[in-house]
Amino acid sequence: MATNLAIDDKLLKEALLISGLKTKKDTVNHALREFINRRKQLEIIELFGKLDPDVDYDYKETREH
Repeated sequence: MATNLAIDDKLLKEALLISGLKTKKDTVNHALREFINRRKQLEIIELFGKLDPDVDYDYKETREH
């Protein structure tokens, strides 16, 4: 999808430099993926302590012997 955005040039140049990516498009897409992943992680972190543990779960059973 073609989109015309006004992006801060200074931020984009810094992101290009830090990421090591070759194009602005790749840099913006990478930044969006990181943003989405971070937000999903925060949602998961908020669930800690809110779910009841499964008392019958045996983590050792899933290990390879």
